[in-house]
Amino acid sequence: MFKSIYKIVFVFVTILIASCESKVKEDHKIEVKHAGALKTIMSGDIQSAISLDSLSNKKNLYALGAMEKLKGEIQIFNSKPSNSRVIDSSLQVNNSYNLNASLLVYAEVEAWNEFRIENIGSKENLEMIIFETARAQGINIEKPFPFLLKGVPEYLDWHVIDWVDGDTLHTHKKHKESGLNDRITKEDIEIVGFYSTKHKAVFTHHSTNIHMHFKTTDNSVAAHIDDLELNTVVLSLPK
Repeated sequence: MFKSIYKIVFVFVTILIASCESKVKEDHKIEVKHAGALKTIMSGDIQSAISLDSLSNKKNLYALGAMEKLKGEIQIFNSKPSNSRVIDSSLQVNNSYNLNASLLVYAEVEAWNEFRIENIGSKENLEMIIFETARAQGINIEKPFPFLLKGVPEYLDWHVIDWVDGDTLHTHKKHKESGLNDRITKEDIEIVGFYSTKHKAVFTHHSTNIHMHFKTTDNSVAAHIDDLELNTVVLSLPK
């Protein structure tokens, strides 16, 4: 009898240790990194914090950020850039790694779990849903993590920054209005985002725990997301 109890306890402890080791490996594997910070940019320092080319050999790379001197937006989906800038008052999207960033948030993710989410509504509701879904899946919500979204928003407000050379007075409103901004409605899009409760004024603004960029599926528009309303989407979280 004691041998049977000992065997059960041993199996339970072995499973527990394996589970803990697996969790540690997963936490180590999905590591969100960043270069530059929003608070640094808001203080007027908009020089390069990282060369995008230094990440060009990374597999399964997902990233977002702002180009050096705030001359465009960076979006990378599975190592494929869809970077956007304003040229002669028009939006240009390209796949180049040959640029520098004032701010960049990035992670390598080999595999994702997908969740169909309905009746989302506002950006604030989306933030809560991402948090609750991640927590239910055992993701360490005390650490930053990436996420993806695919769907057709009711509307999405976006901007691509094109900062005026020599302007040293930075505000969130001026950042949104300095380049191009517009609204799309009911178009297929893909979103790359990062969630963190610890990085306000670093890579999320002070009023939110998420930072999101997007691209249309035809790659004609790629930009920073200011606001959106969603009904049904597919949410992807790291495995």
